[in-house]
Amino acid sequence: MPPLRRLTSLSCTISRLHRLPLLQAAAAGVRPSSSSASSDQSADTITVETSVPFLSHKCEPPSRVVKTTADELLGFFRDMARMRRMELAADALYKAKLVRGFCHLYDGQEAVGVGVEAAITRRDAVITAYRDHCVFLARGGTLVEVFAELMGRRAGCAKGKGGSMHLYKKANGFYGGHGIVGAQVPLGCGLAFAQKYLKEGTVTFTIYGDGAANQGQLFEAFNIAALWDLPVILVCENNHYGMGTAEWRASKNPAYYKRGDYVPGLKVDGMDALAVKQACSFAKEHALRTGPIILEMDTYRYHGHSMSDPGSTYRTRDEISGVRQERDPVERIRKLVLSHEIASAAQLKEIEKEVRKEVDEAITQAKESPMPDPSELFTNVFVDGCGSEVNYFMTQIIFPSIESFQTTADFMARPSESIGKK
Repeated sequence: MPPLRRLTSLSCTISRLHRLPLLQAAAAGVRPSSSSASSDQSADTITVETSVPFLSHKCEPPSRVVKTTADELLGFFRDMARMRRMELAADALYKAKLVRGFCHLYDGQEAVGVGVEAAITRRDAVITAYRDHCVFLARGGTLVEVFAELMGRRAGCAKGKGGSMHLYKKANGFYGGHGIVGAQVPLGCGLAFAQKYLKEGTVTFTIYGDGAANQGQLFEAFNIAALWDLPVILVCENNHYGMGTAEWRASKNPAYYKRGDYVPGLKVDGMDALAVKQACSFAKEHALRTGPIILEMDTYRYHGHSMSDPGSTYRTRDEISGVRQERDPVERIRKLVLSHEIASAAQLKEIEKEVRKEVDEAITQAKESPMPDPSELFTNVFVDGCGSEVNYFMTQIIFPSIESFQTTADFMARPSESIGKK
């Protein structure tokens, strides 16, 4: 073997040995410590070009060249595999009638969740709409908190009282989970106002869908955010269907990244986790320096709008399978990991097996959590100490009326006119 080829072969072997601890940690569900991750970054730096160019409005787009590392790519793979498995499990729980009410699944859009998180810190804020399970998970929420909340159990992140659309974790900078279309956008701008007023040096990512993009309150929020140079990134997750209505039927101008007019914008391949990370890093710097920016994430959902929507009456099955084959975010990361010899196909399958076990165990734990006590119907409704008339109403009129009921469901089934009667 010529000396140069022998040296190259040795280098590749050393590189694979160097990545082995990362691989073993990923398979075991353990992330490397921040110190080891930072020390390994220079040795593991991988340069990747985004799948398509960024399109820009009133700003210069970021570079298509993205720097990543072996541990980041493995982390992306594991996180997105976990999200995918969680949503498929939620589908099964809903069909088994263990989850009731509305339930909107995120499978297909996972690259947005992990890409945003890779570009920010927990000091930054994120607020989104009702398709919130995976964003909650990306912010550091647990599988048990998600499944327990979906099933209305005490171990849920909102003590079983919020359900699918209202996941919340303020300690990690996650402000929901909102069921009213577009209503979270002004709230997100309010969070950004607080960040600027308090001089925190942080930003808010306010996420909404293409179905909300024609809401009047969005344009009011754009205006005030631009007037006050608020550090807010307005993220439109364009999955191309607002419920069952295609974007071109609902919007005269479906170029959502341009819809802010005086607010700069970028269009991003929302199925490419590294492109999302690059765009969000760029947007955070922009927002801290000059104010709001819009990111349109070109993405796709595999499920229907919600569990009551089969998702096949307004689009063809060939369209869905075509996206799965050509743009699936999990498979894109899998191909990157394999092409850079970070892990083998068998090792990635082992990670997926571990993820399935993790999800199954979380469901078991969530099922073991008890239902909320009926009295919990009236907690977290009013601010403590807001007036004796509220306390009197609760303790003298409402609580006596629920004493004879064993469960919240029994109480809710009682005719409304009988509430308050002893």
